[in-house]
Amino acid sequence: MEVTVAERGQITLPKAVRDALGLVKGSTLKVELDGSRIVLRKSVDDAISRARGRFKLDGFESTDEALRAIRGRAPGDPLDR
Repeated sequence: MEVTVAERGQITLPKAVRDALGLVKGSTLKVELDGSRIVLRKSVDDAISRARGRFKLDGFESTDEALRAIRGRAPGDPLDR
């Protein structure tokens, strides 16, 4: 794929690339130089922030309670007697 650098140094990422990476308006990319190559990396924090708040805790009062139901006693929890 080829893109053209605009007058102000901007490029447009092809739609296929944006869709494949789940990039939307406001997505953060990391820009790195590798010799004469430019490497763009999708920020992991961006993916996490978009997923935050999308999952319901049906039947649980807190995340901790849901995790205990799945994993059992957490370190630091008091022992049941």
